[in-house]
Amino acid sequence: MLLMMIGLPVALAFLVTNVIGAFIFMGGVAGVDQLARNSIASVISLSLTPIPLFILMGEVLFQTGLALKVIDGFDRIIHKVPARLPVVSVVAGTAFSAVSGSTIATTAMLGRSMTPLMLEKNYHPSLAMGPIIAIGGVDMLIPPSALIVLFGSLANISITKLLFAGIVPGLLLSVAFVAYIVGYALLVPGSSPKDDEGTRYHGWQKWRPLVVYVLPLMSIFVVVIGAMSTGISTPTEAAALGAAATVLLAACYRALTWQNMLSSLKGTVQISGIVLFIIVGATAFSQLLGFSGATNGFLGAIGKMELSTNMLLLSMIVVLIVLGCFVDQVSMMLLTLPFFMPLVLGAQIDTIWFGVLFLISMQLGLMTPPFGLLLFTMKSVVPSHISLPQVFRSALPFVAIGVLMLVAVFFYSPIATWLPNLLG
Repeated sequence: MLLMMIGLPVALAFLVTNVIGAFIFMGGVAGVDQLARNSIASVISLSLTPIPLFILMGEVLFQTGLALKVIDGFDRIIHKVPARLPVVSVVAGTAFSAVSGSTIATTAMLGRSMTPLMLEKNYHPSLAMGPIIAIGGVDMLIPPSALIVLFGSLANISITKLLFAGIVPGLLLSVAFVAYIVGYALLVPGSSPKDDEGTRYHGWQKWRPLVVYVLPLMSIFVVVIGAMSTGISTPTEAAALGAAATVLLAACYRALTWQNMLSSLKGTVQISGIVLFIIVGATAFSQLLGFSGATNGFLGAIGKMELSTNMLLLSMIVVLIVLGCFVDQVSMMLLTLPFFMPLVLGAQIDTIWFGVLFLISMQLGLMTPPFGLLLFTMKSVVPSHISLPQVFRSALPFVAIGVLMLVAVFFYSPIATWLPNLLG
């Protein structure tokens, strides 16, 4: 933690810690060598292949400009709704979540294209920024999600079931966001323009972008989820199918060029390399904790407290929420999973239920001041006169909605487990 606080990248901080720890606790140079071998072996696994493939889907979508076509598709059919443009942002962002594995890319693209337009039309800054920040966080819950694959790999939980488990909470959050936006616009005079109905289209022109662009892109989501739910393919094979279909669609629309394909591949390689490097560090850290006796000592201390299952789970959630205010989501996983998973397994807590609670907690961290990653992503794309405190304030109502969803899943686990259990 100290190394990360002084500005060292997460992966490098864990690498330094692991090397020093292995040298001390595992017998010097021989221990470091053994730790390195085990860590490298952790990334030579087909279960991690969906990560770059899901990232590639999102990169192609944004680099080719197809994402803007999705916005246009929903913009043409949503009329006479209070706070129309924020609602369009949430609906379009939910659609992006089904074909993109990048929360940052979704927030940046929507923020760059929609927020200046909403501010120009005199929407309140809270409605112009908050919904986009919030829906960017939902991106990590709805498959394809690279973070879900990473979490499942680190926690040794079924990736297929985790991908299914995030769908219902993610969609419920989107519905709750729309309900809040409409309610805010109706109850707070002046928060949105009353005459914003957009350009009126009729007949085929109204439905053309939805039919030509949105539905084919959504079919990729159906194919990926359908292939996994029917057992036709593994998550790796489904991810490969989704990535190939995304590239093929972009080519069919004549939106794919050598330049944007190269940019998509470059972005995918950069992000995937960082993620895999982090997995190496996380694996080494977990082994170091086990070898040094820290894990057993921690479990023993918790066991003496004799906490009930619910209190144990609640304590872990509180730790995650507090931690999410100060560190990024990958760091949260690296710091907590080596300690939390033995507790979860020992208490016989449903791992899928726990996984969704963990993911929602991370989603809250993405938009929680002072260090929420999506807050700074939004600040980087909005007009310069918008201050960082304004960005923070715009996210707070949606953080509250996320907390309510977390409470709902905590007290009613079928919200998370119903769909994966239904699909086997």
